Amino acid sequence: MAPARNHRALILLLLLLLLLAFATPALAQCESDTVDRKCHDKEKSLKLKIIAICSILFASAVGVCLPLLSRLVPVLHPNGNLFLLVKAFASGVILATGYMHVLPDSFNDLTSPCLPENPWKKFPFTTFVAMLSAVVTLMVDSLAMSWYKKRVRGDKVLTVRSDRVEKQSGDMENFGHDQSNKGHWESEQESESLMRHRVTAQVLELGIVVHSVVIGLAMGASDNFCTIRPLIAALCFHQLFEGMGLGGCILQSEYKLKMKATMVFLFASTTPFGIALGIALSNVYSETSPTALIVVGILNACSAGLLNYMALVDLLASDFMGPKLQGSMKLQMRAYVAVLLGAGGMSLMAKWA
Repeated sequence: MAPARNHRALILLLLLLLLLAFATPALAQCESDTVDRKCHDKEKSLKLKIIAICSILFASAVGVCLPLLSRLVPVLHPNGNLFLLVKAFASGVILATGYMHVLPDSFNDLTSPCLPENPWKKFPFTTFVAMLSAVVTLMVDSLAMSWYKKRVRGDKVLTVRSDRVEKQSGDMENFGHDQSNKGHWESEQESESLMRHRVTAQVLELGIVVHSVVIGLAMGASDNFCTIRPLIAALCFHQLFEGMGLGGCILQSEYKLKMKATMVFLFASTTPFGIALGIALSNVYSETSPTALIVVGILNACSAGLLNYMALVDLLASDFMGPKLQGSMKLQMRAYVAVLLGAGGMSLMAKWA
C-alpha cells in the first residue's frame, strides 16, 4: 500500500507544480512575431479539443486493457511468443517517446528565446536533468528491491541456505527435504521477480503520467486548430501502444482488481484531464511565459530520463537477456524487428506531435 500512496502523492505534487506554472500572469508572457493568426480560432479549437478528450480516452483505455484481457485469448497468453513480440513493439514506442518526443520538447522549452540567456543558454539543463532522473529511477528501482529483500525475505533466505548445506552432508532419507527446500527457493525467486514487475509498472506509469498531463495541458490551452487536428491522431496512436506497454507490465505485476483498475484509470484519464485543465486555464496560461517554460521543460526532462531508463533497462534488457529470448535466436531477431517497428512508428509521429 505504501508505494501506491507515494505514487498518488507524487502525482498531486506534479499537478500543483503545473498549476503554479500555468497561473502565470499574462504580463509575463513572451509573444512571437511569427505566429500565424489564420490558424487561431477558439471556437474551432474547442470542438477539436472535445473530440480529442473522447478519442484519446478511448484509445488509452483500449491500449492499456488489451494486455489485461490477453489471458482470455490463448495465443496472447503472457508466456507466449506473440505477447513477447507485442511487448517488444510497445517498449520501442516508449523508448521513442522519451528520445523523440519528450526530450526535444524539453530542449525547446529550456532554450526558448523567452528565457534569459544566463543561465538557460549557458548550461545544458535538459540533458543534465534527464541524466539525474535516470539515476534517481535506478535508485528507486534498487532501493525498492533492497527493501523487499530485507522486509519480506529476511532470515528466510539464510534459513533455506543453511538447511541446504546441512542436507548435503546427510543421507538419501533427506532427499525429500532437499526437494522441498528447492521448491521454497524457487518460490522466493518468483516472489522477487513479481516485486520487480510491480516496481517497474509503478515507476513506468509515473513517467507516462507526467508526460501525459504536460502534453494534455499544452493542447488544452492552445487555440491553434492547425496544430491540434494532426495532434489528435498522433496522440491516439501514442496512447494506444504506450498503453499496451504499460498494460503488459501491470499484467505481469499480478495486482488485485482494485489496483489494476486504479492504474488503468490513471493512465487512461491523465491526458484527457490535462486537456480539460488546459481549457479551464486557457485565459491565464501562456505557454511562452518564463515560469511555464521552466516548469514544463524540467518536468519533460525528468520524464524523458525516466522513460528512457525504464524502456532500456526494465523492459528491453530484462526481456532480451531473459531465458526465453536467449534460448531462441529466431525469436530474438523477431523481437528486434518489433522494437524497431515500434520505435520507428513513434519517431515518425514526431513530425506531427
